[in-house]
Amino acid sequence: MPFMKGREPIRRTLKYLNAGKLVLKDNVRIFSVNYNTYGDHHAGARDFVFWNIPQVQFKNPEVQVLTLKNMTPSPFVRCYFEDGRDMLIDVDSRNRDDIIEHLIQVVGKTRDQLDAETRLKESKDNPANFGYGCGRHCICEIPGQVPCPGTVPLPDHMRGKIKFAPK
Repeated sequence: MPFMKGREPIRRTLKYLNAGKLVLKDNVRIFSVNYNTYGDHHAGARDFVFWNIPQVQFKNPEVQVLTLKNMTPSPFVRCYFEDGRDMLIDVDSRNRDDIIEHLIQVVGKTRDQLDAETRLKESKDNPANFGYGCGRHCICEIPGQVPCPGTVPLPDHMRGKIKFAPK
């Protein structure tokens, strides 16, 4: 497989990219990480960029993700919102797990929001779904299906009480 070459090719697999935990809020437009390629207090930011930035990009396709190297004495993450505000998050001397957990709390969606979005996406995407809260109330509204027995009586060969009745 040609994509399984380079440093740590696991980062490019679909299973790894889907395992990302950071889904940014809807009003975040730009996500930038500033860090240096040297120094012990930048190690967590370097690991975060190496391991977690591909997941952040995959989970947030509408957000511009920037990495700025060797431009700052201390590492930080800056998020720009759609209303013009920005938020500066200090990640100095933190490991990548602490960085990801802090970002989930500050600029990430909650678990409840993610669950509600997946339920909404599930119910609206499939045209075969029917019932309350869907596009069709009943299967009989789909062309080619048997009409509702409440409005049109079923033929006798489809009725169980006639078909299996003792003779």
